[in-house]
Amino acid sequence: MTFLKLPNDLLFRLLTIVASIALASLTILVFYGVIMRYVFASAPDFVEPIALLLVIVIAMFGAALKVRERGHIGLDSLVKNLSPRGKRIAEAFQHLCLIALGAAIFFGCMQMAETTMDDRIAILGVPEALRYAIPLVASLCIMLFSLEHLLALFVRKAK
Repeated sequence: MTFLKLPNDLLFRLLTIVASIALASLTILVFYGVIMRYVFASAPDFVEPIALLLVIVIAMFGAALKVRERGHIGLDSLVKNLSPRGKRIAEAFQHLCLIALGAAIFFGCMQMAETTMDDRIAILGVPEALRYAIPLVASLCIMLFSLEHLLALFVRKAK
């Protein structure tokens, strides 16, 4: 099991750092934008598109981090009343669903990134595909983290 746990630990730390930096940057950027707009009556154009990219990073990486921490939404009231075998089946089903969700996000975003590669985000001049590259990375992480939990279920069962 360590073959997946160790890389996922590193990936988890990296996502945590990136999401934290994105959150701090978003806070500073929005504060700057508000001050410039309402105090100096000179709203900078770049604040909104950068803020949107930062929100995507925070939301998608945060979702992946919660999958790793098992902090995502669940139906605990139903699962806690199941037998140990039923709990294991429910948890396996949950992780299979998360892997399927991650795959759907991945392939959907891949298609959108390919479609928008030649378009540019106005003001910033970067490819529009960047908006879809962020969820691509997050969806891969969601799938890896869910796979780690799924494999751990079977390792625990074998013991």
